[in-house]
Amino acid sequence: MMAGRGERAGAVVLALLLSLGAGPGVAADGPDGQTRPAKAAPSRESPLAAYLSGRVARGAGDWGRAASSLTAALAADPDNKALLTQAFLLNLGEGNIPQALTLARAMERLELNSLPAMALLVSEDLGAGRIDAARARLAKKPGDPLAQYMVPLMAAWVEMAGGKPDMAKARLQPLLEAPGLTALAQLQLALMADQAGRTEEAATAYDKALEGGAPLRVVQLAGNFQERTGHPDQARRLYEAFAADNPGNLHIEEALTRLRGGGKSKPLVATARDGLAESLFQFASALQQDSRHEMSLLYGRISLFLRAEQPLARLMIGDVLAARQRHEQALVEYRTIGGSGAAGWAARLREADALRRLDRNDEAVKLLQAMAAERPDRTDALVRLGDLYRAADKDQAAIDVYTKAIARAGGAEAKDWVLFFARGMALEAAGRWPEAEADLKAALQRRPDEPQLLNYLGYSYVDRNLNLPEAKVLIERAVAQLPDNGQIVDSLGWVLYRTGDLTGAVEQLEKAVQLSPADPAINDHLGDVYWAVGRKPEARFQWRRAVQLAQDDAKLRGKAEEKLKNGLPQDKTAASTAPAAEAGTPR
Repeated sequence: MMAGRGERAGAVVLALLLSLGAGPGVAADGPDGQTRPAKAAPSRESPLAAYLSGRVARGAGDWGRAASSLTAALAADPDNKALLTQAFLLNLGEGNIPQALTLARAMERLELNSLPAMALLVSEDLGAGRIDAARARLAKKPGDPLAQYMVPLMAAWVEMAGGKPDMAKARLQPLLEAPGLTALAQLQLALMADQAGRTEEAATAYDKALEGGAPLRVVQLAGNFQERTGHPDQARRLYEAFAADNPGNLHIEEALTRLRGGGKSKPLVATARDGLAESLFQFASALQQDSRHEMSLLYGRISLFLRAEQPLARLMIGDVLAARQRHEQALVEYRTIGGSGAAGWAARLREADALRRLDRNDEAVKLLQAMAAERPDRTDALVRLGDLYRAADKDQAAIDVYTKAIARAGGAEAKDWVLFFARGMALEAAGRWPEAEADLKAALQRRPDEPQLLNYLGYSYVDRNLNLPEAKVLIERAVAQLPDNGQIVDSLGWVLYRTGDLTGAVEQLEKAVQLSPADPAINDHLGDVYWAVGRKPEARFQWRRAVQLAQDDAKLRGKAEEKLKNGLPQDKTAASTAPAAEAGTPR
């Protein structure tokens, strides 16, 4: 089965404390010097009603009302530990740092050992030069499982701020011994040795951080070090190796251009405060990659509190917000980056995506057209524009844009496979199958093992009852790479159905439904197969589910409703009679 024309955004399950929304949980110092949550604006609701109102507002996506209601509830019960914790996490997640700081102090007064609260307060201490206070807070060691990693990381940079690089190195030892965090720890050692002027030690640590490949930021930091210490050729080799694996990366292109022009580099991480901000960003990035979006957001916010000018950290926060379907807030983060450099370009591409998801397509089109004109050597803005047109069922406009992108790229390199794939999908949607097939095959020649492409071409054949043996081979290759992808497993079940292997079809489609239970097309397919094997009550149950789930797909819903009334057109299997669920439509 192919990816749907409408976006199939995976639902991100978030903790309640972060999904309640942004609350102005303001707090103030009392006359005794203790921190107290401040009084909220007068409310006619009782505290319980305010809390429940906030829950309802959160469920409806009304973040402003949820915020004010939760604040009112907290002001009425300032020592409520659960409510105080919620308010703190919400404010921190929303970037309301002054409020989060005040609430963190209130939590400390009530002996709530929260790792995010401690991390925020320690960051404030380090920024203000209160090294002893930061050490005292870190000594409390909250019971959070992440504390075994976060505390050594923060303690090391606190010691660097106190002018004790040897002690800082000792503090990092637990991270050096932690599975999966060696590269992160080596990067901290490199940055600290770099700041301390220990060039040889820094060089060794940077090399270790780069072992086994490295993400963009590590390459940037290591390359910056090589540039500053008189090794431009080593920096160039590092950048070029990354560029070979990541063609078109503007950050690396900028670095290479600077090198060729003899430009000078300044340290990217110049102080202990910068170092702690960098380490928190790196840690937040690791959490994001592990799909721990709420924790990533919290530590990303603390990182930006320490150092606001971190475009990559702000991009990450925007991406986390977008994953939570909070596209207006993501727009704010992307637009804050600004500039015409690499980070600004990446932010504007994401801005266009956010605008599209907010149904502000005219703005997105205008932005992408301007970007495509601004950099006539690049194809990424054109591809995003084509994707936007394709999602809006403007197939010819999409085809024209993709064709322009292919002309720009030359179309001869392996990386150009995605351009042919995109145009092939648009051509298929426009009913121009022979041209679509040619593009899909051209994409496959350039990327022969891409599972989504294998699945797409294979399912396209199945949908048309064409080349079924070849389709089966293509889909089986895709399943071998992504055996837990419900849509691809559905494709295997569907080709087995079309070739008469009903037992195999039932097995695969039942597995597909388990993997993707809310996918209407998979439920519809399973209904067809159940009908073919005589399990008619179960078939109608699956078709009914397809109708319920296909609210955004009138064509599929209509076909499922017709089958609920009359069954399949003929009570046979079906290589010859089974109806295509959505013939000619990408899924």
